[in-house]
Amino acid sequence: MSSSLSLGDWLALLTHFLSLSLLAVGGAITTVPDMHRTLVDQHQWLSDSQFNAAIALAQAAPGPNVLFVALLGWQVGLNAGGGLVASGAAWGYGMLGMLLSMLGILLPSTTLTFAASRWAHQNRELRAVRAFKQGMAPVVVALLVATGWILTVNQGADLGHWPLWLLTASVTLLVWRTGLHLLWLLGAGALLGWLGWV
Repeated sequence: MSSSLSLGDWLALLTHFLSLSLLAVGGAITTVPDMHRTLVDQHQWLSDSQFNAAIALAQAAPGPNVLFVALLGWQVGLNAGGGLVASGAAWGYGMLGMLLSMLGILLPSTTLTFAASRWAHQNRELRAVRAFKQGMAPVVVALLVATGWILTVNQGADLGHWPLWLLTASVTLLVWRTGLHLLWLLGAGALLGWLGWV
């Protein structure tokens, strides 16, 4: 996939991630639905498969959860440069996309988190601070469900994918009702995928 980005497009990429950074309650992964809307649906800077692959690769790699934003920015830049095999300029555009997306997603939230956590720690006994913390829990859960929905629907929402839906429902119930460690469930899912059952 190849796209051409103007200076205004690069600025739009940066400002989009700057705004998403302030909405990333529960981590950057909770803003995936809006990233998909902007990068894939609205601007068509990425394809569905590129979007999903960037998230899957970053989540499988060791390191911080936010790495998928760097991969999304990298892929947008590569597409702007004509693709991976186009030229050395594509690598430069990839680095620019990665830099802008990571700067955008990290700068506002880091600054706000630092200031807010200092204030909340100093005022931790206030009723409003405790209420805010309790009220944010359902918001984070809803954002994570929306992220899961976007990633799942892109893989196929028809009944032909019923093993994936059954596996998702089973794992959800196991996590909710048991104390089973998530790594066991991830390993079981990897084994089922390797065997070709899902």
